[in-house]
Amino acid sequence: MEDDRHIDAVDRRIVRELQRDASLSHAALAEKVGASAASVWRRVRALEKAGVLRGTVRLADPEALGRPVNVLCHVRMTHQTTDARAEFEAFIQSREEIVECYAMSGEWDYLLRISVRDVADYDRFVMRGVLAHPSVANAASHFALRQVKFTTEIPV
Repeated sequence: MEDDRHIDAVDRRIVRELQRDASLSHAALAEKVGASAASVWRRVRALEKAGVLRGTVRLADPEALGRPVNVLCHVRMTHQTTDARAEFEAFIQSREEIVECYAMSGEWDYLLRISVRDVADYDRFVMRGVLAHPSVANAASHFALRQVKFTTEIPV
């Protein structure tokens, strides 16, 4: 939010509730946060305008969609130039299997979370995609055995 806009307790409750269920009507949200529907509508619009609340999405079940395997892949670049990073990041954006990507400090340059059907699917992806990219020196893969915690909620 803008530096001069204070996020009060009602705003925090609104953000908390919308992170849990973005399909709530303004009336239902108002009831949950203890404010009027009109006030909640104004506050939601202000939070959106300030960039606190971004796009509304529905979460899909990876297993139901045939992509139950999560792989965390560390990537080390061959070059640290701006152009090499831009090319690699454009590649990242173009691949639907990569559902998260973080530029990292430390030993590895990037951390990717990749959603695939099975080990063979990942093998094809990493060998023909990630490791074939001219900016990639090497990668290390870690297969998730099970998901212990997953949330999209940011603490407020």
